[in-house]
Amino acid sequence: MNIVNGVPTIDVDEALAAGAGAGDGESFMLDVREHQEWMAGHVAHAVHVPMGEVVERVGELPRDRRIVCICRSGNRSGRVAAWLVQQGYDAVNLAGGALQWASLGHPLVNHVGNSGVVA
Repeated sequence: MNIVNGVPTIDVDEALAAGAGAGDGESFMLDVREHQEWMAGHVAHAVHVPMGEVVERVGELPRDRRIVCICRSGNRSGRVAAWLVQQGYDAVNLAGGALQWASLGHPLVNHVGNSGVVA
């Protein structure tokens, strides 16, 4: 884990090692992109809470697992991760976001479970 602009940040390999996106890992993947982005493609087993809804839905997030925040490139998710850390959550940003995840050959699924794309 690194600190980038004051935000705890991990890379894709670290996220995978912690089970992010596996659904049963020690990490919880939170996708903060907009609805249409999520529908086009997301990491399997990630949970979707758009950035604009995080504050009102924060009670839905686990306090007993690390939260790996993901967006398209890492900018929005970095802001969400920073806010979650301020609220006492163990949260990190995924460096490079879904673009980096996909560029390394890791799969995305669309809203019906087929192969997805980064939108």
